[in-house]
Amino acid sequence: MKIIQKRIYEGKNIYSHKKCIRIDVDLEGYCETPSNKIPNFNFNLLKIIPELNEHRCGIDEDRGFVKRLEEGTYLAHVCEHTIIALQNRLGIDVAYGKAREIEGDFYYIIVQYEYKKTTLEIINLAIDLMNSLIKQEAINFEERLSFVRSILLKEEIGPSTKAICNAAKEYNLPVIQLANSGIYQIGYGKMGRLIEATIGEKTSCLSADISCDKLLTKQLLEIQNIPVAQGYKIFNIVDLLKKADEIGYPVVLKPQFGSKGKNVLLNIQNEKQLLKSYEVLKKEIKDIIIEKFFVGKDYRICLVNYKVVAVSLRMSPSVIGNGKDNIKTLIERLNEDPRRGEDHEKQLTKIKIDTELLLSLKKRNLSLDYIPRMDENIILRENANISTGGIAIDCTDDICEENIDYCIRAAKVLGLDICGIDICAKDIGIPIDFNDGIIMEINAAPGIRMHEYPCEGKKRDVGKSIVEMLYNGHPKNIPVISITGTNGKTTTSRLINHTLSMIGYNVGMTCTEGIYINKKCIHHGDDSGFDSAKAVLLNKDVDFAVLETARGGIIKKGLAYNLADVAIITNITNDHLGLNGINSIEDLSFVKSLVGEAVKEDGYVVINADDEYSRKIIPRIKSEKIYFSKNKNNELVKENIVNGKIAIFVEDNKIVVINKNKKYEIIENDKLPISYNGMLEYNIENAMAACAALVGLKIDYCVISKAFMNFELNGSENSGRFNVYDYNERKIILDYGHNFEGYNAVLNSLNKIKNKNNIIGVIGVPGDRQDEMIDQIGALCSENLDKIVIKEDIDKRGRKEGEIAGLLSQSILKRNKEIKPRICLDEVKALEEALNISKRGDIIIVFYEKLRPLLDFINNNKEINNESDLKYGDI
Repeated sequence: MKIIQKRIYEGKNIYSHKKCIRIDVDLEGYCETPSNKIPNFNFNLLKIIPELNEHRCGIDEDRGFVKRLEEGTYLAHVCEHTIIALQNRLGIDVAYGKAREIEGDFYYIIVQYEYKKTTLEIINLAIDLMNSLIKQEAINFEERLSFVRSILLKEEIGPSTKAICNAAKEYNLPVIQLANSGIYQIGYGKMGRLIEATIGEKTSCLSADISCDKLLTKQLLEIQNIPVAQGYKIFNIVDLLKKADEIGYPVVLKPQFGSKGKNVLLNIQNEKQLLKSYEVLKKEIKDIIIEKFFVGKDYRICLVNYKVVAVSLRMSPSVIGNGKDNIKTLIERLNEDPRRGEDHEKQLTKIKIDTELLLSLKKRNLSLDYIPRMDENIILRENANISTGGIAIDCTDDICEENIDYCIRAAKVLGLDICGIDICAKDIGIPIDFNDGIIMEINAAPGIRMHEYPCEGKKRDVGKSIVEMLYNGHPKNIPVISITGTNGKTTTSRLINHTLSMIGYNVGMTCTEGIYINKKCIHHGDDSGFDSAKAVLLNKDVDFAVLETARGGIIKKGLAYNLADVAIITNITNDHLGLNGINSIEDLSFVKSLVGEAVKEDGYVVINADDEYSRKIIPRIKSEKIYFSKNKNNELVKENIVNGKIAIFVEDNKIVVINKNKKYEIIENDKLPISYNGMLEYNIENAMAACAALVGLKIDYCVISKAFMNFELNGSENSGRFNVYDYNERKIILDYGHNFEGYNAVLNSLNKIKNKNNIIGVIGVPGDRQDEMIDQIGALCSENLDKIVIKEDIDKRGRKEGEIAGLLSQSILKRNKEIKPRICLDEVKALEEALNISKRGDIIIVFYEKLRPLLDFINNNKEINNESDLKYGDI
């Protein structure tokens, strides 16, 4: 078995609404060989991965997958379960997967994932394991799995970050990791908020820097009469001894710049211990401070937005003797607690045997070999940080008002909107200035797992407090409008964009022509896919995201957003078949339906009630539906009207909205500029789709009407969509028709023109269209055009040069030999040829691939143009 390719889906996709990876594999001759026919395969597989015994598989019974193995199942299916089981072994909660045949030995496997790098390495391990079992050759499985575990430790989201992300999701806010940085954006556009661990985007970098300097922090608090330990920076041994005498024993040595309690040496009782501790610390740390040691309990107070939201009593890690095992064994047993992990990955941290721990034991004349008596409690460290193995008990309800006030004042001294304040006191319920207590440190980016997962006491939702602070108490997202369909997506997107922009909103839009922020194009190209949508969603200027969402992007990467407020299905017709496993219009409908499925519970899905295949996906849609139709008597429209819901239709040559049994007339079709005096019926449909979305967004009906009236069918507002230019007493129409429905709509509209001269077509079809569609377009052109020039796209999409032109020419001549189509493969030269064979008053329709070169050609030939400037004209 070998991997052919991998495809990663970061969001909802055609296989699942969960994150998935698709692996295409070659079974290398084993497609017909079931698992029970490979010697020792099942036995060795279950021995190596016993988790497979828990998989119920498709038969949904205990040990269901094992039963399938014994009956004989195929390698792709086995590999799918193996990848899931290995993720489960590492503590990753995933369950979804499937395997399907492509053809012969070629299969694709879909597996859910949580951590991309980890799962990609698990996939490689699973494939190698399959091959080793087939060949009955051992691999270094445990070593490989240990390597995967090391990747997971670096990639896994920490409990503090996870708590914030989970809180955001409770508010239905999406969470996006920025690359692999560990920095996350909550929400989209203008409502996007950045976090890194517990540092918010409003947290001052300068304040965080000050908090890292323990000496400066102490000095600033002291100025504000906040109790702190007397302390100084140490420059040499003479200075060390002098400052210790001045402060008085016991003392503390710690780094001036540090975190997580690392290298903090507490309760140094005399000069001998001081010199030894200094010698040890100097090897690790350059800048060292000495402080007075205070006896008391170790409290961590967490503040968010200068309010105390959680208080924990931190307890140093310890082991309880049983009279048999030594300290080292007791530590190892304690570390077996499933709540303990490496660093910050779990609720608690494993206790590491390091210099600090050994020094702490030595001060009490103990070693790792010491066997504690029954129930003897051995304190392993003098600090109680959770990151070094300590535990936490919630004390939020115990802190007194005076100590709360001290903490708020301290946080404001540094200007830290999120911080953790460490207090040493005998009782947090008594003001620290009355019970010999002090503020020891103030920490930026405080760990909050001790509050979220206390060993005793009430859980405190600090993550929620942080999210609420980021949004000034009102977490919300910008609206997302997603538009899909075969034809009309771009015009519909632009019309929505135009309306929202006219109101004054800053709109981010993606479409097949580019990415636009506040009507400014930041990238030219076909931008109807995943990455383009991300550019809008991550842009902090955007009030509304209007995303054209094409089939190709959905198939390749899935959806870039989590849930839309409004989704639009313009239509679903025969296009792009035979690509990426989409072989029928039913397959295409399934792909497009994902856009309709990924909508908020209180959102809307706009559906073309006149379109056969759009209607067929309605059962998949769970959100409220808005139907639009050219026919008021359409059954779905009538159904919505009866139920008091929203419906859009044409009545008396007007676009009309019914909402909650009230009627609103939007615009007369003849006065809709993009309808060309009602001639372009497909643009009336696009206007209805846009109107439906805007109504769903609760935009005022008068605003919609006004916006539609001033949205022109020209190169500046609806570029490349039936744009008409006056050129030397001829009309040149540029249109992005690229499939049968697009051609048919344009040519039918041109046939409505009275007293017209010749209609000359510059035609071509993208190379990825099926021969059947090419033949249909050729037939359509032979019936509706007087003269034809055939061109080809620059991007052949797998076709040979001249192949598409030959198929079109053959189709045309088969139906109409009198036309005698001319072949000129270059698009610009094809337009030039069409002009050469035209007469005054003729109309030239160009179904283009690249718009800019055609416009440049017309501009560069102004000398033969009767107009002083290129301009948009009327037919």
